[in-house]
Amino acid sequence: MGLWAAVHAERLGIQTLLVEASHFGQGASGGLLGALMPHMPDKWSDKKQFQLDALVSLEDEITALEAMTGLSAGYRRAGRLIPLPRPHLRQIALGHSRDAEAHWRHGERRFHWHVLDAAPVEDWIDPSLAESGFVYDTLAARVAPRAFLDVLHKFLAGARHVRLAEGATVESLDPDRGLARTNEGDIAFGRAILAAGHRSFPILDELTEGRKSSLGQPVKGQAAMLKADVDSGLPVIFRDGLYIVPHEKGLVAVGSTSENRFDDPMSTDGQLDDLLAAARIMAPVLAGAEVMERWAGLRPKAVDRDPMVGAHPDHPSLIALTGGFKVSFGLAHRLAEAAVREAAGMPCRFKLPLSFTLASHISVISHKT
Repeated sequence: MGLWAAVHAERLGIQTLLVEASHFGQGASGGLLGALMPHMPDKWSDKKQFQLDALVSLEDEITALEAMTGLSAGYRRAGRLIPLPRPHLRQIALGHSRDAEAHWRHGERRFHWHVLDAAPVEDWIDPSLAESGFVYDTLAARVAPRAFLDVLHKFLAGARHVRLAEGATVESLDPDRGLARTNEGDIAFGRAILAAGHRSFPILDELTEGRKSSLGQPVKGQAAMLKADVDSGLPVIFRDGLYIVPHEKGLVAVGSTSENRFDDPMSTDGQLDDLLAAARIMAPVLAGAEVMERWAGLRPKAVDRDPMVGAHPDHPSLIALTGGFKVSFGLAHRLAEAAVREAAGMPCRFKLPLSFTLASHISVISHKT
């Protein structure tokens, strides 16, 4: 989110310093999965419409940045394959198919939620695990997270209005004085956008009066990268929290856990082993695949799971840009644009859902009993 905020600041000609405690992409954004999954098409809302528009527009954003940097982000609208092991799940899926026809539209583009008797590709998923057929949606996509971060970083390395500072840890923020204290010295600012992932929450908590709980928490996720002889154009497999994501060069990502309690945020354990075992059953072609990397990290889950964006109601010079948990990777470009434009006092070309605003989250925790 911080990198995207800097991209939008550069486009608008706003003098910006992007401060990173370690190196860019060190946190949850530097993971392995890169699954860009839409919400279910039923019970349509402004939040689901916002996500749809963001997921579609991200493709154009990536294409433009790839052309400018000469790098690849490993993006592909590969689609998603969901096995249906029970008849009642097929009936639900048929209802979702009708919902998608009504709602999965972006301008002239339409996306579909097909319900099929057989998988649209062979030798990828075990058909015995889908006795009632499959869902194949054409909206889902994937991106290689670290390659994508390299694209953003290279764009910013040549920026005219943005400076990058790695290794500077923000120890405290005083938005009323426009001062950030860091291990490298004080930084004065007119507006500050706080895009520190789960580390944003304690800073915002400290600045928020009347709260009865924290604005958010870190949730641990574990994932792995396998090396397998598979087509990179295969669809993402999803079932019950298990993602199997084909990438370029025969790499396949598997994940992810969602752990609210953990001892070591950066270690992997038997929970990842269980995911890998389930993935090898789901996609037998992975049975002998070598594990190239095991990864763990912390994702920012706001108090009601939604992204948390916008000016602090008590400290308007501080703009939050965090939260989102699992969906923020596909929304970050639009959330960051909204944050930068609010910081600059400029109108935004789209409207954030009310529940995405920092003020809404603060209202939630202020009224909790």
